[in-house]
Amino acid sequence: MAVLERISRVLNQIMIWLAGVLLTIMILLTCANILSRIVWVPIKGTFELMGYFGAVITAFALGYTQMEKGHIAVDILVKSFSKRTRNILNSINYSVCLVFFMITGWQIVKYGIILIKTGEITETLRIPYYPFVFGVAFGCGILSLVLLVDLLKLFAVRKEDG
Repeated sequence: MAVLERISRVLNQIMIWLAGVLLTIMILLTCANILSRIVWVPIKGTFELMGYFGAVITAFALGYTQMEKGHIAVDILVKSFSKRTRNILNSINYSVCLVFFMITGWQIVKYGIILIKTGEITETLRIPYYPFVFGVAFGCGILSLVLLVDLLKLFAVRKEDG
């Protein structure tokens, strides 16, 4: 399990770094577009790229956020439960989320394959859609990996507690 956890950590660090690079590009593009509008020449495709980059950034950050336990959790009731009950609820939650994001990633990959076959491109810049779609699918896959590691950690803790 340590190897799986290390792989997950490295992949998530790479993805969060790439998300940061894309976010920096988005900021620079937005600023450049604002400045270019002053002289009435907006940058073509800025709106398009903001949407696609935003989707990829969000997907790339999912796994890292889960790894750091940064997602919103309303656990006011759950905190009053015993550790065993919390572990059971967490294992159910991780299992459901793992299955959901595996299926979601798989369906997004299927959609990406359709986009490749049909040759779909963006309206303004004429960029193929599928790289963005596969980026989102990859983010779902990495989140699934993190959820699997979290689930395995819970079972490892249960075995130690006996």
